[in-house]
Amino acid sequence: MKKVCLIFWLLLTTQIISAQDKPLNKEQQDIPVDSIPLNEKPDIPLVEEYYEPSDTLQGNNTEIKKDIVLAGGRPRGIDTLPAAETQITIKDYKIISLQRDTVSFDTTLTIQKEYKYNYLRRDDFELLPFNNVGQTYNSLAVDANDITQYPQLGARAKHFNYLEVEDINYYHVPTPTTELFFKTVMEQGQILDAFITMNTSRQFNFSIAYKGMRSLGKYQHILSSTGNFRFTSNYLSKNKRYNLRLHYTSQDILNEENGGLLLREQFESGEDEFIERGRIDVNYENAENFLLGKRYFIDHDYAFLRNNDSTRHYSLSLGHRFNYETKLYRFEQSQQNDLFDESFATSSLRDQARLKTMYNQIRLKYNSGLLGSVILKANLYNYNYYFNSIVITDDQIITNQLKDDEIAVGAGWNKNIGGFGVYADINSNISGDMGGTKIYASAKYSFTQDDVIKFELSSTSRMPNFNFLLYQSDYKSYNWQNTDVFLKEETQNIGFSFKSDKWLNIDASYSKLKNYTYFGLAQIENAEEGEEQPVAQAQPYQLPTEINYLKVKVNKEFRFLKNFALNNTIMYQQVDQENDVLNVPEIITRNTLYYSNHLFKKALYLQTGVTFKYFTEYYANAYNPLLGEFYIQDQEKIGAFPLLDFFINAKVQRTRIYFKAEHFNSSFTGYDFYSAPNNPYRDFIIRFGLVWNFFS
Repeated sequence: MKKVCLIFWLLLTTQIISAQDKPLNKEQQDIPVDSIPLNEKPDIPLVEEYYEPSDTLQGNNTEIKKDIVLAGGRPRGIDTLPAAETQITIKDYKIISLQRDTVSFDTTLTIQKEYKYNYLRRDDFELLPFNNVGQTYNSLAVDANDITQYPQLGARAKHFNYLEVEDINYYHVPTPTTELFFKTVMEQGQILDAFITMNTSRQFNFSIAYKGMRSLGKYQHILSSTGNFRFTSNYLSKNKRYNLRLHYTSQDILNEENGGLLLREQFESGEDEFIERGRIDVNYENAENFLLGKRYFIDHDYAFLRNNDSTRHYSLSLGHRFNYETKLYRFEQSQQNDLFDESFATSSLRDQARLKTMYNQIRLKYNSGLLGSVILKANLYNYNYYFNSIVITDDQIITNQLKDDEIAVGAGWNKNIGGFGVYADINSNISGDMGGTKIYASAKYSFTQDDVIKFELSSTSRMPNFNFLLYQSDYKSYNWQNTDVFLKEETQNIGFSFKSDKWLNIDASYSKLKNYTYFGLAQIENAEEGEEQPVAQAQPYQLPTEINYLKVKVNKEFRFLKNFALNNTIMYQQVDQENDVLNVPEIITRNTLYYSNHLFKKALYLQTGVTFKYFTEYYANAYNPLLGEFYIQDQEKIGAFPLLDFFINAKVQRTRIYFKAEHFNSSFTGYDFYSAPNNPYRDFIIRFGLVWNFFS
């Protein structure tokens, strides 16, 4: 709560602070007006380039009076400054990704903004949320490219709202800039994401942001409470030789857990008594899990050789990247529950896994007009994954720690010629057992600014996440060590994409996965003769045979009758495997019919319509709150139920207002909608909110 108050105080005070003594000049560079959300990953990684902010503007009377962009992307004009001064436009408010892709802030209202107006602030087409905001999501598709070079903590079901290094953006703005995001939740709470950034000089920028969420939920003991604090800063020296970026994040994700429905009939019957979801019985009301992460990140470089001659442009720079991160995952339960089998203690159960990592990279970069950008790098990665004690079972001794150093070397290359660009990056471990090799290559060609084709290849090998290799719990069935059993996971992927607003958007990928590691159910053989067998428990497994996975997604919008549009996205997936361990629906579709137009002499821009989403039946993964993971199952299929949302959105100046009736068909299409086995999807609910930008 103190962090929220601090953010509000900063937002209010900056509105009465005048712009910098030396406002910034308009940089003569054409940057796309449409921007990515503040936490969205860029589309393609690029070898790092120097980012050069604008020079100062002569004069102190600069102010932005109107946006230059209307909803729908058509020019609107801007109240001009005095003729002797240079104008500042929305294009001068820049968002810079980790890979130094640069876009400008965007205050337009499009259908993509509607898709991204949610808790995660990104398009959740491939996700299926649980019934309360802030809970986990079931994945309807797999991203085979989203693999790090080293194992992660695990508890992946807790990481959908966790911001990684690649999710943090940096900024360069001519005047203090703020953004407020607000949205209602299921019950007793709200989502608020407050953000402010400013340049104190031509060289230095900082930003502070905090996203807080609390939602009691409709069912018993399902409260969610999360917080994401971010601080960023970037600096470029006056001679443009030294460049620094840094950020700090502190993130906590707390969820009460109830184990899902005790009696499914209460939910599926539709009886009036149980329409009030708080009356439905759940498996338990005494458990919670918690994820806490803190990260310190620094990336800086110095160009010690540089020639800006137009005929022989080159530079040579030395760079360093540092990333120190701590994570804690904890599961607590006040009393033992038979759903998790026997325990060492009957009360005050507490499982806690910790991971500390430190990453250092030294790189040498040569940049020339002829060769492009070439990087040589060396990485040192230190990890410490640990529990508090050693566990001794009947058949093994389970250690309490995995700790070591990993050394890797690598190289990268990037070259752009006209509309054609190529990128390659390789990293390979030369010391250590956890990491392996990560290779990525891509080529793209831009026919026009709006028509781009891209091919990509990737190959990765590394050990599975740490919680597959080692885990300890107060529940006896959840103790294991597989460091000498599991092999490195291997993934090869080939991808193709074509982006064109005029024609259509296509994303296709074909992946091969070997030594795929997953959680599955195993019957625990510990019941005495004549006693009832205990409930099967989630255990780690590794599949030695190959999995072949094809994914094709197509998007096309049709416009008709001037102000109407039909936006369609459909995905087809096919999996070839000996055992059904990678389970996804064959078809996912989302179709939005909407109307948009300017009203009241263009003082308001209206967007209203209906979204239909549907996916075919499949054996969806089930959720295990003790591990914070999903596990495979073959007992129950979910899907084949329609999801209908009605929305009315509006834009007034730089404020976007959202109103939505979510899943309004829930009461008349049958209560058979589930996000995972035993975990219902959301009922009909009306939610609203806004996004408000300030540029002063």
